[in-house]
Amino acid sequence: MNRPENCPSVTALICTLNEAENLPHVLPRIPEWVSEVILVDGHSTDGTVEVAKKLRPDIKVLFQPGNGKGDALKHGIENATGDIIVTLDADGSTAPEEMHRFIEPLLGGCDYAKGSRFLNNRPKMPLHRQFGNWVLATAANILFGTKYTDICSGYNAFWRRSLEGIKLYSDGFEMEQELNVKIKKAGLKVIEVPHQDKGRLGGKSKTQDINQGFKDLFTIIKERFRHW
Repeated sequence: MNRPENCPSVTALICTLNEAENLPHVLPRIPEWVSEVILVDGHSTDGTVEVAKKLRPDIKVLFQPGNGKGDALKHGIENATGDIIVTLDADGSTAPEEMHRFIEPLLGGCDYAKGSRFLNNRPKMPLHRQFGNWVLATAANILFGTKYTDICSGYNAFWRRSLEGIKLYSDGFEMEQELNVKIKKAGLKVIEVPHQDKGRLGGKSKTQDINQGFKDLFTIIKERFRHW
């Protein structure tokens, strides 16, 4: 896919924890016009970092200072240099080739392009996870006046400057829900972008569905009453 017209510098940000098996299905498919690829690793023990460097010698590897995906995302965002940051999952479930579809709305005036696995799509996902996402999206829509169809997708793109001044507290997976409601509170212009989801290619999910679901829901409710 060709570089979007008038596209500024782009950072692709990937967080990993023992994803050596899946990275060959992700890193080589990142468009060549991406200026910077950052991998934030949670101290993997399966050779993730070595595989990443072999697949993409120019990759910038960072080791997260704490634990959890939220901690890794925040560390990556702080160190990114691209004008636009695109976050990608490392499990091979999403297609890096679709990246241009997230960037184009930003060039058209949006601040944040939020991925949705449910908008015009039927993801490869267990029914209980589909129901959990519906509960979380519905809670956010009621409490914040949004119209989200997906609040758990890890495929997103945004202007780096758009997140300046937004304080993120969560270190776990619930950081994605915190961010999705805070961009609404901040008055940013958000658009949902449908994308494929083929499901995790290999390895086990890093989340515990029920416990994580309650954390996500509590985060959404808590943010409704937090004053920055």
